[in-house]
Amino acid sequence: MGVPDYILRMRKHIGHDLLWLPSVSAVVRNDAGELLLGKRADDGRWSVVSGIVEPGEQPATAVAREVREETGLDVEPLRLTSVVSHPHTYPNGDRCEYLNLGFECRLLGGDARVNDDESEAVEWFAPDRLPELDAHARLVIARALDGAAQTFYLPVGAAWDDH
Repeated sequence: MGVPDYILRMRKHIGHDLLWLPSVSAVVRNDAGELLLGKRADDGRWSVVSGIVEPGEQPATAVAREVREETGLDVEPLRLTSVVSHPHTYPNGDRCEYLNLGFECRLLGGDARVNDDESEAVEWFAPDRLPELDAHARLVIARALDGAAQTFYLPVGAAWDDH
């Protein structure tokens, strides 16, 4: 799907200035226990499937939509595993601060494939053989795999740079 129209309209007014945006990330495992990752088209890095929550959309709906749009897979969100705010600067200079909700998701079906222009590749990786990932993707994966009953968040007063 790419960048939502409402964000493109805002960018016309604010240029590359900081936007505060809600986002979701999905940690999906197949029957072999491998993790689903996508290779981002904008920077060529591997990451968990993530995306922006659209106005009026519930986060669980957004995470299922993002996985379907980017990979062709159908998933069911099982539990919220992390809530963190983190900065991101895109190769074109656009700056965002994402309030990200990380979900552990159950694979329902489909064939993993590049399904839109946001990914260069989609692959399954063994948890002990993951490619290089940024700090946010590592945190989302770790919290989804730790089995904790509580949702992870940074402590009061902590900043992303402290993590």
